[in-house]
Amino acid sequence: MLFRLCHRAPHPQNLLLTSLRTQNFSTRHGRNLSHEPVKLAYTAVIPENGNTTEKPLVILHGLFGSKRNWGSFLKAFSRDMPDRPIYALDLRNHGTSPHTTPMTYEAMAKDVHHFVEEKNLQEVQLLGHSMGGKVAMAYALSSPEKLSRLIIADITPSIGQLSDEFLQYISLMKKIEDMPQGAIKTRSDADKILSSHESDMSVRQFLLTNLHIPSASRTASQSSDERVKFIVPLDTLSQFISELGSFPYEYNAATGTVPVRWEGPTLAVKGTKSPFINHKNIPIMRSFFPNVQIEELDTGHWVHAERPTDFRKLVVEFLSRSS
Repeated sequence: MLFRLCHRAPHPQNLLLTSLRTQNFSTRHGRNLSHEPVKLAYTAVIPENGNTTEKPLVILHGLFGSKRNWGSFLKAFSRDMPDRPIYALDLRNHGTSPHTTPMTYEAMAKDVHHFVEEKNLQEVQLLGHSMGGKVAMAYALSSPEKLSRLIIADITPSIGQLSDEFLQYISLMKKIEDMPQGAIKTRSDADKILSSHESDMSVRQFLLTNLHIPSASRTASQSSDERVKFIVPLDTLSQFISELGSFPYEYNAATGTVPVRWEGPTLAVKGTKSPFINHKNIPIMRSFFPNVQIEELDTGHWVHAERPTDFRKLVVEFLSRSS
């Protein structure tokens, strides 16, 4: 059974792990200004029964992330749920998906809708972390026809300002790109610059998954104009950083009402050490998603990375119980 919006008046060895129609886009292709949806790159695990459309789990990463961050989960989820396809997407301006503007939740939700329609997916189970969680919620509230289950990892549909650390990350990444040619030969060189402001090695390593370093094997003529570059368009992210703290639909604190809600089964996973889901914004979550079930893991913001087994268990149990 699918749930619609309620408007208020006012390895296993037989499994195939493939990258289907995945295309590579980088900043050298330039940026496009378009309000049309873009075709998202993705990785898919298709079960041996050939099912590509029924009850798929579709995964959306967070800011500075990509589908590659979820590679181990694709394999694990396919073992746990061997009859359903698993898809991990690269959202616009991330991974190998196109670089384009605007970078808003409305636009990203349209991209996901386009993917769902193009693949003819049915009874979609959508999982999103952080920025990807907001995209998933925006999709649920705008294009819910094929959505059956929603899983949100450590984020709520609240409107606020992103913390200054995100702008600082972009500034440091730009500093790395602007270094003289040859100054950055390895990720360790880049890490030294990041470490001056970010002490958490796991965060630095995560950011550096986006760094492209010209191959040392290239000839001098081939690499004369090539510099280190991040595969995410830093100027675009910087331009739209305020949008990434926003949300397309606003909670009315005075009346406790929302303009639209989704009543389908929803799981929200909170990191106990993370401030992103808290007592102030949980009422907002429950207003938009009245059937939300909130679970906690002893983690920070990266709930899936810090406690992967426990996180996977919560997801699988939720999907199995709700099937």
